[in-house]
Amino acid sequence: MAAILVLALFSLLTIIAWVWKSCMKKGTIDISLRNDDGHTRSPKAAIKPLSEFNWETTKPQQFRPFKPIYYITMALKSTTPSELIVIDSNYLSRLRERQIVMAKHEKHTLGCLPFGIEAVQEAYLYLLGEYLPTRYPTMFTRDDKLFRNKLTGASLSLIPPDDPIVALRSLGQNVEDDMFFLRETPDGHQAIAFVCCCPSGFDPAAKLGKLLKEVHEPVPSYDKIGPSMERYFSRLEVGKSASRVNWSITTNPQLFNVSGNHVNEGDQVEENMEVDIEKTYMRVELQTSTRLPNTRAIVFSFKTYMYSIKEIKAEGLGPDLADAIEGLKSGNAPGMWVYKGGIRWGKSVCEYLRS
Repeated sequence: MAAILVLALFSLLTIIAWVWKSCMKKGTIDISLRNDDGHTRSPKAAIKPLSEFNWETTKPQQFRPFKPIYYITMALKSTTPSELIVIDSNYLSRLRERQIVMAKHEKHTLGCLPFGIEAVQEAYLYLLGEYLPTRYPTMFTRDDKLFRNKLTGASLSLIPPDDPIVALRSLGQNVEDDMFFLRETPDGHQAIAFVCCCPSGFDPAAKLGKLLKEVHEPVPSYDKIGPSMERYFSRLEVGKSASRVNWSITTNPQLFNVSGNHVNEGDQVEENMEVDIEKTYMRVELQTSTRLPNTRAIVFSFKTYMYSIKEIKAEGLGPDLADAIEGLKSGNAPGMWVYKGGIRWGKSVCEYLRS
């Protein structure tokens, strides 16, 4: 009897795997969303098209999220499915840079665990097959077989590649946002795949397979928001999403930076160093979280903005930013002053901003 049950279970799993594979090959995976009443709706219907969108005249958003005293909080803002990907006049130049970075640093920009493959393929089909052509019809089109990027001339099959690295690279070549894919485990949410060309002071490859609490282990006072973050991800519904922004100061213009932007325990530090203001920026990440309907994976994506310190001072916000930099020492996470590098560049940058 036991042998019969084992054989039946094996047969069922084989059939399920075959059906999934067939759907993926045909590009017919169900990516419908569900309303609160349980009825399905097409994700396409939830996406508001920007029918006359002109990327060349769309300026990057101007975020100024700094406050006099720094508090580590989730600070989430509800967003709509339409706002998942934000495109502006930096689009083509950023894509060119991403191409170069992925070619030179593949192991540090692209990664996927075996149990992340289905989530990557689902995101590939949704973004290329539904979201981008619907949200930005002036830039992207699709037919029954192909996705087309009008700006780059690229054409991609709507059948997700078997190789997740190929799929992730395709996403990185068409979307400016970096993405980490998370799955829920009994111990917390785990990073199972990524395409990340704009890391700020960390190696994305080193985060693969780690739980959120392990990913954020170097972050001072993360324990104050870690449990809330886990609960939020567990409760995140399909068709719902939220965003937040964070900021830091960098003394170099590189978007791809796997080390140097942060000061970790044991690092040798040059305090109160002189910096080149021409190369000093406020770096802001617009972070968005959404859930895929079939694999139930979380896509944590972020778009990076760079604002020169000179630009912020010219706006008359120099003293405000200087107060916020010194405010890293205060609040509920005073370790941020060292971690974010203020111990190195804080004195020099604040003097400039107040001059």
